[in-house]
Amino acid sequence: MKLKLYNTRTRRKELFRPIDPKAVRMYVCGPTVYDFAHIGNARPVIVFDVLFRLLRHIYGAEHVIYARNITDVDDKINARAAAEGVSIRELTERTAAQFHADAAAIGALPPTIEPRATEHIAEMIALVERLVERGHAYAAEGHVLFNVPSDDDYGGLSRRSVDDMRAGARVEVAPYKRDPMDFVLWKPSEGAEPGWESPWGFGRPGWHLECSAMAEKHLGTVFDIHGGGIDLLFPHHENELAQSTCAHDTEVMANYWVHNGHLQVEGQKMSKSLGNFITIRDLLKDWPGDVIRLNMLRTHYRQPMDWTAKGLAESDQMLRRWRTNLSHEASEDDLDSKDFAELEFFRRDLADDLNTPMAIAEIHKMGPSGRKFALDLLGLGEPAEDPRLMAVDETGIEARITARLAARKSKNWAEADRIRDELAAMGVALMDAKNPATGEIETTWEIAR
Repeated sequence: MKLKLYNTRTRRKELFRPIDPKAVRMYVCGPTVYDFAHIGNARPVIVFDVLFRLLRHIYGAEHVIYARNITDVDDKINARAAAEGVSIRELTERTAAQFHADAAAIGALPPTIEPRATEHIAEMIALVERLVERGHAYAAEGHVLFNVPSDDDYGGLSRRSVDDMRAGARVEVAPYKRDPMDFVLWKPSEGAEPGWESPWGFGRPGWHLECSAMAEKHLGTVFDIHGGGIDLLFPHHENELAQSTCAHDTEVMANYWVHNGHLQVEGQKMSKSLGNFITIRDLLKDWPGDVIRLNMLRTHYRQPMDWTAKGLAESDQMLRRWRTNLSHEASEDDLDSKDFAELEFFRRDLADDLNTPMAIAEIHKMGPSGRKFALDLLGLGEPAEDPRLMAVDETGIEARITARLAARKSKNWAEADRIRDELAAMGVALMDAKNPATGEIETTWEIAR
């Protein structure tokens, strides 16, 4: 099967050729964990989960590495934690658990690697130091900024002229900037703001820097696919690309840049002021996760999407029809020639830049046996099980929490994180707080509703 992807970098559809077919590497920008994920956030989760499944189907599950980060240091997080009167750690742990539960409910596989920004500060500082040494960054008044004019290729990914960007820039009042387009790599922290010691003083990383450092750590200086929403193309992905290529003197950061399109609701831009801001959690109260997933896939990932109640109802009926007499026992060898041919057409469409609308059209033609394999590849193989509707096993949860606290006490952070993620997949949000009387960390939990 030959996979073709539309490459934003070249503005054309290209045959996908991995750097190493035995280690296909993909990075996708993940959530900033300060609030419930909305349906616009759900689109890249679903789109790149389908791509992940397809890559595993083509190259083998053991040969695909999918990294999707968690941003757990950000000014929005600081503001929300202060507004709620909780610690930053408590907010990010709770919100990450909510995200994991929602992603599982809409059928997304866990990524191979899920790096957290706060666990990669050393890599970020090292990246900034390289940029300063190479003349691509400079320190000024406790900040370190990327020197945009030093990168002749800046703007190439988003196809924007630096002069035009500079003329139209909303310039932050920052006298320490050499150029209006220069962006922050490191900034000072004050008061209760989170921070770390660095060569430039106590501070924290800029958002763009985080993804560059995490991608390099886990996938290398050049990898296969970088994904995300089209809203991230500029400035986030443009800045990532500039940092990474200038730090390592490479022509590219990723060979293929893949972006999903915008999403609106009932013909309007989604916003809280219009009252049409919908979270994944809101939708899951009324619709199964697999219906939400199918509805998302009925529009090609690169096209703008209009999310409607009518579309959800149609997707629900479609799934019900498909699952009638669905064969769970048959192997591909058991397919008759018609179903086998339709399944090959389905795979061809899916491999043609994730053309899910055309692939879905093929499912309508299939018999029960062929549909099973097609639905599995789309992540729709079984009716979605909402973890929040499962019976709560309080004893099991408490046992896991006790084991996690023991792991933390022995500084076995990997095991503690594994248990945390296991609980998150069950829809359990953990809140850690220090007991002022004993000084010990105590953990409470709730079902992330």
